Amino acid sequence: MYYIVEENGDTTFVDSLDPVWVFPKGVKMKKGDWRKQYKMVYNFNKVYPYALAGRKMMHQVDSVLAADVTKRSQRNAYTHDVMIELFSIFGSDIKHMSISQGVMLMRLVDRECGIPPFDIIKEYRSSFSANFWQFIAKLFGQNLKKRYDPKGEDAKLEELVGIWNKGHWDSFYFAIFWEYPTKTVIKRDYLKSTVASRENRRKRSEEEKDLMKKSLKEAKQMLKED
Repeated sequence: MYYIVEENGDTTFVDSLDPVWVFPKGVKMKKGDWRKQYKMVYNFNKVYPYALAGRKMMHQVDSVLAADVTKRSQRNAYTHDVMIELFSIFGSDIKHMSISQGVMLMRLVDRECGIPPFDIIKEYRSSFSANFWQFIAKLFGQNLKKRYDPKGEDAKLEELVGIWNKGHWDSFYFAIFWEYPTKTVIKRDYLKSTVASRENRRKRSEEEKDLMKKSLKEAKQMLKED
């Protein structure tokens, strides 16, 4: 808040208020009313920060590859280290997401990075890795190759992104839930992995295989529990 001193000596206090969404109690919800989409709003609030962090990290990886990588072996070693690091940062959080939250995150990663998850894995790791994770997604009825469609299927998501980017998210969320949103805390949105020559290529390859086996086992267990 600030104030303005008028010519007659009076002091006028001035402040600006964020836009507020008003949904009167007792009024029947109409088509397009965001209160009907409260689960989508809740899930978006939780997962969108991960998509933003992913975009920032992808730009970091691209910069490192362009500046420091001269050999295919260096690229493979670096992207492997990045993959392991990403699992250490986000693995626990993602495991505790619901399936619908995981699907939304995939859609938002495509939006922010401009490339579907399948192609991200294929580009930075290998076709084998991409097809493996596509298989895991298929177990849950999902498709890592599916593109983000802001004017079609993902139009509601795109609207939420717009509200977030305009800085109106907290007031919008409050209008639906009558409480301010819990902020998703990202451990860090940068990578520590660097390009370095390593002797033990086989060890890193075995680590990736172990990670895939563990993920497949956990996916099958989740399906049994559902």
